[in-house]
Amino acid sequence: MDKTSLIEQVLENGSEVTLFTRPRRFGKSLNISMLQNFFSIGTNPALFDGLYISGNKELCRKYMGKYPVVSISLKGVDADSYEKACAQLARIINREARRFQFLLESDKLTDVDKALLVELLEREMSEDAITNSLQVLTELLEINYDKQVVVLIDEYDVPLAKAHENGYYDKMVLLIRNMFRNVLKTNSSLAFAVLTGCPRIAKESIFTGLNNFKVYSITNADFDETFGFTDKETQTMLRYYEMEDKYEEVKEWYDGYRFGKADVYCPWDVVNYWNGW
Repeated sequence: MDKTSLIEQVLENGSEVTLFTRPRRFGKSLNISMLQNFFSIGTNPALFDGLYISGNKELCRKYMGKYPVVSISLKGVDADSYEKACAQLARIINREARRFQFLLESDKLTDVDKALLVELLEREMSEDAITNSLQVLTELLEINYDKQVVVLIDEYDVPLAKAHENGYYDKMVLLIRNMFRNVLKTNSSLAFAVLTGCPRIAKESIFTGLNNFKVYSITNADFDETFGFTDKETQTMLRYYEMEDKYEEVKEWYDGYRFGKADVYCPWDVVNYWNGW
């Protein structure tokens, strides 16, 4: 399934911050991984050979492998208390910061800069360190590479949903709001950001004051074929597995979504159907 047109559309869209809201099991995390692999400095261009995006040679020349990328997923934040949730957030940030330990050897960073990174490499992290973590990483990476940074945040809404379930929503909203505001608003080190999630949390509570911010929900025609399997893609895969005779059954069972102008199948359901045969 070739979803690399998403890369082209994100760049053409031109928004500084783009949020995609889709149901679970529709390839959000895979698309975030694809974006990370496309934009990251040192990427392997062969990953995209033969895919749609490789046909846009000028775009690939200009953007592929040209950016430092900070990428985190918040889907692992599942705690019954605010304190435990903060500890889980700290571990996620710590894991991402470890990818950039080489910055400690950079002659472009001062000792003060490196001390900020060391703070993010510690397992114990204050709320202040958490809320400033992504902004700090973008600043340090820009200093090192002299290039603005792409920020990717997958499943941004999970900590908020879990906080609502367990009675600490107000505290978590404040923490996440401050984290997002620091990295996404008036951050001169930010090239652009892409976020994914399920429901849209009210803009006023989380994304307050963001400039050039665009939400693409399942009702938008833009990007409507970039998450999930289209009818054409489903038919192609059925032919590949010599299961054309199952098309009507698959369509009846799983063609239950409408994104923008596209009829979309849930990838998780369809793949499990194929595996069952």
